[in-house]
Amino acid sequence: MFQSRIPAIALSTATLSVVLSGCGQEAPKYEPVPAVTDITVKLPDVPPIPDKPIKDGDAYTVWGASYYQRNRVHEKEVLDQNLTLVGYITRTNFDDAPECAVHETGKADPEDCKPPIPTFWIGDSKDAPENEQMKVMGFASNFANIYTAIEEIDKEKKDEPAEVNDSTWGVAMPNPLPAKGAKVKVSGTYSTGFTMASSGIVADPIMGILTYGKMEYLEKAPELATLPGMKPRKKKN
Repeated sequence: MFQSRIPAIALSTATLSVVLSGCGQEAPKYEPVPAVTDITVKLPDVPPIPDKPIKDGDAYTVWGASYYQRNRVHEKEVLDQNLTLVGYITRTNFDDAPECAVHETGKADPEDCKPPIPTFWIGDSKDAPENEQMKVMGFASNFANIYTAIEEIDKEKKDEPAEVNDSTWGVAMPNPLPAKGAKVKVSGTYSTGFTMASSGIVADPIMGILTYGKMEYLEKAPELATLPGMKPRKKKN
């Protein structure tokens, strides 16, 4: 039965074609449409990589270490590694020490006293912008230790001042203490966070943070470091 219907369907199609052609209608013809050529695509420019040195001799530059830690190809070379960096001390937060935190060691800060963690920053130049400066932390746990260090160093009569240790972290504090303008070679563990503070983790995923180990002075600062309320200090001859 199914096969008998095929001629009927074919006949109906042929009849329809005759009717359409008799009415003067023709099947639509394909007309190719030319490709549109006036559309332009603008891709974003490739961000320029600053032409800055990665290293200064055997030490990393501040920019070099921070660039490597943001680079997936090189991040394992610097992250959580013991590095040495060369740079200038661009600033410290010693002036931010509140009065309640400036005192001898052995005396506790008042409960409502909330001082920052002692920090200094290094850059590849003395006037490096803030977004190109790296924190160095871990050289002093509080401002009381810095206060005591200043007192002991200024009493020292020898050509080589005695080593002063931080009583909380047990680290030998830099001597002279960090001051703006000095050029230094500083070593320590480099990471994106500082974990030694009891107040919590300090993080900087862009520039990273160097946890202090030791420091060598290549150029001394024009003035010695001090804290608010302490008398001005004089350089020793």
